[in-house]
Amino acid sequence: MATIRAGLIGAEIQGSRSPAMHMHEGRETGLSYSYELIDTAKRGLGPEDLPDLLDDAERRGFSGLNITHPFKQRVLPLLTALSDDARAIGAVNTVVFSKGQRIGHNTDWWGFLEAFKLGLPNADYTSVVQLGAGGAGAATAFGMLRLGTRRLTIFDTNESRATALASDMQKLFPDSMVEPGLDLSATLALAQGIVHATPTGMVEHPGLPLPAAFLDPRLWIAEVVYFPLKTALLQEASSRGCRTLNGGGMAVFQAAEAFRLFTGRKPDANRMLSHFRSMTEEDQVRD
Repeated sequence: MATIRAGLIGAEIQGSRSPAMHMHEGRETGLSYSYELIDTAKRGLGPEDLPDLLDDAERRGFSGLNITHPFKQRVLPLLTALSDDARAIGAVNTVVFSKGQRIGHNTDWWGFLEAFKLGLPNADYTSVVQLGAGGAGAATAFGMLRLGTRRLTIFDTNESRATALASDMQKLFPDSMVEPGLDLSATLALAQGIVHATPTGMVEHPGLPLPAAFLDPRLWIAEVVYFPLKTALLQEASSRGCRTLNGGGMAVFQAAEAFRLFTGRKPDANRMLSHFRSMTEEDQVRD
């Protein structure tokens, strides 16, 4: 049986659960499947090395690669084709190598949406504030608007990036109001929830992405960071009475769709979710 090879390219990703999730599901589906962690920070590489990393994976016969921070948008010029979703979002987290082609997909938006529906049932998402306008933020914005959010206000430390993403999403969803944010406190007063889509809260980027005093208990908080699973934002929000959603579900569901693209086999998403939970429970015991 030929081995299906895949991997993940990103910076500071030693805590990623993607290799374990993919290879466990590969075993469960009877495949010979390997999944390699390609951490550019650990290897002393930068964005300029991304073309060589893709070339190397393709040369070694990989079926595809997952792409994470900070390369989800930087990878776009290196691809030969994009799925409709990836083109609309302007960010790629999954690259499939097929017949000399490099096809970019985005499974993040679907993964986030599935996790949101599962983890925050009956949440009011009419008016939402999003923090972050990078690759992950493009996917979560697309997901919330597909779900039916009527007003999405996007904040980013890079104001021009927030403006650009808001403009792109407004064109895709003309029946909703999508705009860059100016006054976070005032906007939150009119919102029902917060989507957090920045690296803040990761082990390498500790802290809160907004003042703790802004976390009103009537707000729900949806996180994309999953390592650690209980970020400082989620801990603070929970202590103030907010409903919260960790980033684990998004990690699992986006991985399930990437697995299907790499292998041609439909994975058992519930089994993957159960496996992920067992891994994170072990982490908490060790902590």
